Amino acid sequence: MRKPTRRTFLENSAGALALGAVSGVFTGRAAGQEAPRASAEAQVAKAVQFLRSRQDTGGVWSADRKEPGITALAVTALLRSGMAGPTDPTVAKGLAYLETFVKPEGGLPDAAHAVYSTAVSLMAFHQANTDGRYNALIKGSQEFLKDKQWDEKEGKTPADPFYGGSGYGGRSNRPDLSNTTFALEALHDTGVPSSDPAFQKALVFLSRCQNLNSEFNDQPWAKKINDGGFIYTPANGGTSVAGPDESNGGLRSYASMTYAGLKSLIYAGLTLEDPRAKAALAYLKKNYSVEENPGLGQRGLYYYYQAFAKTLSLLGADQFEDSAGVKHDWRADLTTALAKRQGPNGEWVNPTDGFMEGDANLVTAYGILALAATRKKTA
Repeated sequence: MRKPTRRTFLENSAGALALGAVSGVFTGRAAGQEAPRASAEAQVAKAVQFLRSRQDTGGVWSADRKEPGITALAVTALLRSGMAGPTDPTVAKGLAYLETFVKPEGGLPDAAHAVYSTAVSLMAFHQANTDGRYNALIKGSQEFLKDKQWDEKEGKTPADPFYGGSGYGGRSNRPDLSNTTFALEALHDTGVPSSDPAFQKALVFLSRCQNLNSEFNDQPWAKKINDGGFIYTPANGGTSVAGPDESNGGLRSYASMTYAGLKSLIYAGLTLEDPRAKAALAYLKKNYSVEENPGLGQRGLYYYYQAFAKTLSLLGADQFEDSAGVKHDWRADLTTALAKRQGPNGEWVNPTDGFMEGDANLVTAYGILALAATRKKTA
């Protein structure tokens, strides 16, 4: 069986691998950097078997949640695992199920969380598109995501905190950073350039999600924390899952959103010399961890792992130097952290069940996606 072509996060971004050298944050090649690979591959193999065992006869994972996005994440994880291609029966059944939601014009508008489901399904169809069969579907889904972005179509101007963001869609459409970053990741991975208006509008929203007192964020809470980290949304007065700072009324940053925010800033064309990217990186240097999601503890840990891995992979170096000057082999650290948390059947599940992380299907997909992002890019 032919393995799927694996698109890396830095394809079509000439010179992006030099970001680390420009920033001075990433250094050298880690000693023993290949040591965790066998462990990572063994973890992925067990996790793949677990996901195979959990698909129902209709090709669905977690059907009781009535959320096709979980199936899309599972399919994407299987394809990125390197252990299943588009014709693999499990993958093919999952893709066929997702296709039942797709409208001729593209996207999954009838899904409960239409934007989220479209974004993660777009990633799945892209990974499976080795023969071009999904070209039209991919194009249509790109346009759907762009259309659902809050902008002038909805009467929003750049002065509005909604502007440039994306929400879940369907019943819940307030824009937030998580859905915005999933949409931007899907657009980036499918070849939409950073110069596209969708990215440039999103940059306005992303900047307002950051605790940074600068010309880019006009929200009153931005200057109160001012640590460079990110919150969940600036809409409706601003919300952080990490809660308010009782001392000054600011909104606390947390690391999963900061990794997602930094990744999205780079997708939108910023370099690490931009003050927004520089400040986000400074926050992450102060809060390096694979034992928790800094700011939230164990909540959202596996979402954090996949954001952590994708972002550090995007930045393109083997070691991450924290604010104390300690250099971390982030791939080895992450692989070890996931190894000690993997269940006997290959599953991952978060005992702290926030953000649906009590669902082993969702969390195991996150684990595979995180480990897939630790693979070194080849020419």
